Amino acid sequence: MEILEAIKQRRSIRQFQRKALPPQALDCLIEALRWAPSAGNLQSRRFYFVFNEALKAKLACAALDQPFIAQAPVAVVACADHRITRQYGERGVTLYCLMDVAASLQNLLLAAVAQSLGSCWVGAFDESEVRQILQLPAHLRPVAVVPIGFPAEHPPPPPRIPSDAALVIIR
Repeated sequence: MEILEAIKQRRSIRQFQRKALPPQALDCLIEALRWAPSAGNLQSRRFYFVFNEALKAKLACAALDQPFIAQAPVAVVACADHRITRQYGERGVTLYCLMDVAASLQNLLLAAVAQSLGSCWVGAFDESEVRQILQLPAHLRPVAVVPIGFPAEHPPPPPRIPSDAALVIIR
């Protein structure tokens, strides 16, 4: 699949089939996360792949009661690793590790599309609850929850602002 095609086909999927992910699709998703760029190549991110039904249900509750998180075969919890401060100080914590996670998640979303999977980047959740559910160490901050599975819906593309409103070209 061409990259621009995958970008344009990606949708936020909130209905999933009750079907397990094939091992090769899971491997592809993991590699997509691992190969994202990162500040200073410190790779200041960690990802929890949650398959456990009870934990997914708790994550769905922590995510302001969004049940589709529990319905997906896997929920990926993306965490920023604050130990980047050793290299980049405050900017590492407030910006770089978040950008590291974001770059990895974009790779994940596009790899999911290429594997005929659906996903949804969820940022609305109670961080302290997610931290407690997964028993995260203090240096990890949960940034996003991404349920992934075979889509049970195919939403149309959302409208986009015109390119002249989205960018400025300086020559």
